[in-house]
Amino acid sequence: MATDKLQKKDRMKIPRCVMPEQDPQERIRNFSEVPIGLPEELAVQEASRCLECPKAPCVAGCPVEVDIPGFITLIMEGDYAAAARKIKETNALPAICGRVCPQEEQCEQVCILSKKFTPVAVGYLERFVADYERENNLVQMPKLAPSTGFNVAVVGSGPAGLTVAGDLTLLGHKVTIFEALHKPGGVLVYGIPEFRLPKKIVQSECDYLAAMGVEFTTSTVIGKSDTIDELFEMGYDTVFIGTGAGLPNFMGIPGENLIGIYSSNEYLTRSNLMRAFDFPTYDTPIIRGKNVAVLGGGNTAMDSVRTALRLGADNAYIVYRRSEAEMPARAEEIHHAQQEGVQFHMLTNPIRFIGDDDGKVAAMECIRMELGEPDDSGRRRPVPIKDSNFTLDVDLVVVAIGNSSNPLIPQTTPGLETNRWGNIVVNEETMQTSRQGVYAGGDIVTGGATVILAAGAGKKAARAMHQFLMAKKEMATAED
Repeated sequence: MATDKLQKKDRMKIPRCVMPEQDPQERIRNFSEVPIGLPEELAVQEASRCLECPKAPCVAGCPVEVDIPGFITLIMEGDYAAAARKIKETNALPAICGRVCPQEEQCEQVCILSKKFTPVAVGYLERFVADYERENNLVQMPKLAPSTGFNVAVVGSGPAGLTVAGDLTLLGHKVTIFEALHKPGGVLVYGIPEFRLPKKIVQSECDYLAAMGVEFTTSTVIGKSDTIDELFEMGYDTVFIGTGAGLPNFMGIPGENLIGIYSSNEYLTRSNLMRAFDFPTYDTPIIRGKNVAVLGGGNTAMDSVRTALRLGADNAYIVYRRSEAEMPARAEEIHHAQQEGVQFHMLTNPIRFIGDDDGKVAAMECIRMELGEPDDSGRRRPVPIKDSNFTLDVDLVVVAIGNSSNPLIPQTTPGLETNRWGNIVVNEETMQTSRQGVYAGGDIVTGGATVILAAGAGKKAARAMHQFLMAKKEMATAED
């Protein structure tokens, strides 16, 4: 297809591409990635749909300010590696964002094409160029600014921390990332299953940052081994906190302490980071239920229930107290779960877990719900229907109803302001906390949110931290 000759009206007639995927009956028996990726011809065809809008609303819709028309133009020119580098000018994690960013709520939502047609598949194209660059060994190190002599500590290696590290390293600062677990990547590694985000992709993005000069210190729990104040004493000039929302929420109903009831954090961490899915090579203790109920309707719930299927469940249920229209999970994830045979119990709320003689969960008593008036979230509030109780046989339950912020650093950092939910309070423009020189972003500030919003917070913080350090340098020079 001679895409360079196409007029805008002809571009509009090209249908949006469909990402090739594993067959649902095949993929529920493996942990390989579900979407296979675009072939080159399809990627170029999709790129040709871009109307090259002068004002480019898609860029404004991107939390990390990617030059979307710029990288798409490079795809049409056939320079895929240059397209990947164009993305990396503002986003160090294109292979990750191309897979898990909710583009349909960000850049694609404001695409001009979406007014009458379907938007350009920005996420598919981002993944294509990032994978092409990596798989063809075309990764090049960016030019770094001269060293400033400043040392930056980043606590947590999730998307917010990785973004801060990449941006500040480009600006000439020496960055060290402290990660509590033994692998870098944070929630990208332990919270998202292999079939949605392969571990090798996260590792390659971390390797790219390491090659730029970012230092990773793993198996280090800041707040325990060292506090924020001690990081300053060790010589760090500024600190970023990106420790996420790692404190699981539970239902608070009878029987919740029975054997076989997991938080989604524990269930996914055992499967992802400790490789329980690779049994018997890795004999990580995890209950492989035959009748598995996952409570919740977000992306984490979808990740958990689809993991249960791959671990051998005969019946995998989503139990959610609202209707499908209110589910916060991405439409793509709900669709994939439905394709794979997940059974949805909508407008259903658990009220009690029932155990057997050995203290293991054996059933779950639920009540039917109906939707009433909207609550603070704007979604209609679920209201119990009297005398609608029923029992569901289960031998494994995963509670995926959200998380609270990790409390360790706020508890060990005097003067660090938090709100009533335990989230760190920041200036929304600069991400500065109540402590001078201390910044924060991601789920520790917002509560559980998306990878791209955490990365966007990291970008804001990096910009403000650089200004803080440069002001510090000017002050020191003036005093000399």
